[in-house]
Amino acid sequence: MIGEKARLATIAVFLFFLLAAALLIHPAGQPGNAAMDDYFIGNGQAETGSNNIVTSVVFDYRGMDTLIEASVLCAAATGVFLAMGRQKDEE
Repeated sequence: MIGEKARLATIAVFLFFLLAAALLIHPAGQPGNAAMDDYFIGNGQAETGSNNIVTSVVFDYRGMDTLIEASVLCAAATGVFLAMGRQKDEE
């Protein structure tokens, strides 16, 4: 009997947090305004030479971060292939 009450309490707490998250989420298409947004929009093309603001942020402003992320993904893929080992055909 105690196990059933604990299960119902867990479900109730989970549903409470799910409802709270749904009520507190930003409406779609209405993100909060940050000071960096205005800086990137105002200076992005002049500083980077790119017409696309997303491209200028990813490759110019955060270029080293993007390079490190790509290196980590490459290392992870290499590790997976090495861990799997070579599978030889048994013919």
